[in-house]
Amino acid sequence: MRFYSTKGSAISVGFKDALFQGLAPDGGLYMPASIPVLGENFFQADLSFSELAQEMIQPFSNDDLPKNELIDICAAAFDFPIPMVALNDNDAVLELFHGPTLAFKDFAARFMARTMSYFQADMDQELTILVATSGDTGSAVANGFFGVEGIKVIILYPSTKVSAIQEKQLTTLGGNITALEIEGTFDDCQRMVKDAFRDDDLRKRRHLSSANSINIARLLPQSVYYAWAWKQCGGNKPIIFSVPCGNFGNLTGGLLTNKMGVPVEKFIAATNSNDVFPKYLNNGVVPEQDAVQTISNAMDVGVPSNLERIKNLYNQDVSEIKQDISSWGFSDADTRHAIQATRLESGYLVDPHTAVGILGLQKYREKTNSSTKGIVLSTAHPGKFTDVVEPIVGEKISFPDQLQSAIANEKSAIFMSNQYSDLKEFLLVS
Repeated sequence: MRFYSTKGSAISVGFKDALFQGLAPDGGLYMPASIPVLGENFFQADLSFSELAQEMIQPFSNDDLPKNELIDICAAAFDFPIPMVALNDNDAVLELFHGPTLAFKDFAARFMARTMSYFQADMDQELTILVATSGDTGSAVANGFFGVEGIKVIILYPSTKVSAIQEKQLTTLGGNITALEIEGTFDDCQRMVKDAFRDDDLRKRRHLSSANSINIARLLPQSVYYAWAWKQCGGNKPIIFSVPCGNFGNLTGGLLTNKMGVPVEKFIAATNSNDVFPKYLNNGVVPEQDAVQTISNAMDVGVPSNLERIKNLYNQDVSEIKQDISSWGFSDADTRHAIQATRLESGYLVDPHTAVGILGLQKYREKTNSSTKGIVLSTAHPGKFTDVVEPIVGEKISFPDQLQSAIANEKSAIFMSNQYSDLKEFLLVS
């Protein structure tokens, strides 16, 4: 499989080069030259999750990654449960937070770490992974790549704008993991990372790659659990997916799955007050707005990178996008109410991001009266947001063991301005 840049001026590359480059040389995002249609019979087959992942990812990676290696990578990366929990007769949540850092980002981070480690074994130059995070990406990447030989990970996160537990998860490992606490927003962190990839001088002196959702290898493993959810629903009718959205990589993975053959009635891109995408669907114009801080902090993105991929998938035609995707933004007050109402009505406890997904599904039903089965992607364990959730539901949330161990460790982070020149200087001397 070849991968082309959404900007259109860079030469196409294979899977390995797309994986390590992250961002194309012309500043675009890599997209597969074709999307294989596997069909409903394939998705109805009796496959385990790791087997499904191997079959779905192989068409994209087969030129560079031997099948036996991909099988081993998938078996090792996806070794945790993915339960579906019913909220009522029509609605359910797919719990994607049973990996080591209790967030859906574990799927992609663990896959990427093992895949890069396989290729890195034949290289004689240390690889530096640059990651911007608004919360969960950083901790998942830190955990996934911790101790991997020949790979150094540098995580940029916005100071005071991630939860205390998220910060502990990404700043306490040490070893080959370095955390940079940036004086600014996630958009500043993302801009600094992209500037590094566009800096020819830096890239000649450091071997750089990214584990953000700008990397196509983030989207491929995330596409798998959409197919898995469809199978769990009986595997013969379209369903609705409501996706809490920040940088839109998770949603883009779902769109790939749909084009591979999983029938979907509608994707719902549920956002918080950072509502660039709903505004884009309304008038076809991407507004310029800074990210604002919310209680669903992992979605606090002003400029979603993967909007570029979505527009590319639909040939820049917003009317075509609206055929497949509906989108609304919700306030913190809405989110708090959804957390409380879900606990009271279903006895189920959700984190703020999942609550936004529930709001999106409810809004869709109000607008369409659809009774089709709906799945909300539950992206993080509520225990990661106790400071928000506990006052809303009036009860104490028990910490899973993974969080207990992170909380007990000392934070280690380097404070840095949001100027790219400071990041470049750090990268050249570290």
